[in-house]
Amino acid sequence: MNQAPSDPVYGRVAKALHWLVFVLLGLQYVIGWTMPDIERHTLPTGLIGVHITLGTLIVLAVAARILWRLFNRPAASRAALATPLWSRRLASLVHGSLYVLMVIVPVLGWAHANARGWVVGITDQLSLPALMPEGSALGHEFGDVHGALAVVLICLIGLHVAAGLYHHIILRDGTLRNMW
Repeated sequence: MNQAPSDPVYGRVAKALHWLVFVLLGLQYVIGWTMPDIERHTLPTGLIGVHITLGTLIVLAVAARILWRLFNRPAASRAALATPLWSRRLASLVHGSLYVLMVIVPVLGWAHANARGWVVGITDQLSLPALMPEGSALGHEFGDVHGALAVVLICLIGLHVAAGLYHHIILRDGTLRNMW
């Protein structure tokens, strides 16, 4: 069931956006796990400031990725068409969940930061509008949900990577090569 490496599925823009989001999320997780705990009077400096900036970049990159995907559907590869229906459905569920969480997790973090009175953006001049008023109890609760769903997202990313490796190492069907 070897697929020809020239079998096109994803274009250059889709691949670039995929790997950009992957790198940004990877950096975000490293910073998220190593930054100090956010307490009542914590300021958005140091790693917390970097976390906010990366979160902004993730929001923008995911929005670009979703817009690109809406207008540029990938063609089905021979390997995908030969995959059992249950496997295609599971892949669709995981992909859909990844997209949903790539939107929800940063938006919840954005709302949480706004509730703390923090500006969310790349710089103060290049900032996103506030989603929550400063002091919002709901916005503070969103911070806990943000953290919990970030763990779910990393687990789904792990499942996605494992599936790619399964296709590459076990099935040898060229699926992983289509993303390079």
